[in-house]
Amino acid sequence: MTSETERDPSRDLWEEHANWWIDGFTDGADPEYEEQILPLAAGELGDARTILDIGCGDGQISRMMASVGATVVGIDPTWNQIRVAHERGGGAHYARSTADELPFADASFDATVACLVFEHIDAVDAAIAEVARVTKPGGRFCFFLNHPLLQTPGSGWIDDHMIDPPEQYWRIGPYLVESESVEQVELGVWIRFIHRPLSRYLNTLAEHGLVLERMLEPAPPPGFLERAPEYVEAATVPRLLYLRLRRT
Repeated sequence: MTSETERDPSRDLWEEHANWWIDGFTDGADPEYEEQILPLAAGELGDARTILDIGCGDGQISRMMASVGATVVGIDPTWNQIRVAHERGGGAHYARSTADELPFADASFDATVACLVFEHIDAVDAAIAEVARVTKPGGRFCFFLNHPLLQTPGSGWIDDHMIDPPEQYWRIGPYLVESESVEQVELGVWIRFIHRPLSRYLNTLAEHGLVLERMLEPAPPPGFLERAPEYVEAATVPRLLYLRLRRT
């Protein structure tokens, strides 16, 4: 077992700031979830009968899939997220667990899903090995990430007024360098992120028998772009990366 001194340090920030996520990104509050992530997850998971939702948060994907008849288990290391998931109900089952030590037997699930989770996990190799272990051969892993181009530390929109006419462009930080950062996502709210290049994920997934079958880099949805005039310029930069992987 992982000792308290060795555990993922991002967990304490998530416990402290769980309400930031629950209030801002669940229960219809976030257009990227409502217009893009949830519909995509529903389509990708639609025929799975047993599903593990890793880093389930308040359980919005778990509830959605339980509502169409799947048997769903959601796990999250954050007590405050699991508490809200239990309160919101919806037919799924929930447990507190980390992704690198899943309390399930081998080949337990038709599908596993992790939505915007792995960019907060230190033990990425162990977590991917666990995903492969509990997913049935022939089953799928539905993997949602904040796009690594978006998440690279030092990346962001640049307004260049040194040239005529002025230009706006997306600056990419040190993409190939695996690194961690603690970002202020809202006034007084700090969340820890781990940036990894896409190859780091894909090679580790393949080593554990999870083979890429589909990759999507969708444009931000209309509801997000409408939130601020400057967001219109972001329509050409993907915020989401989705990978469907098949367990061999």
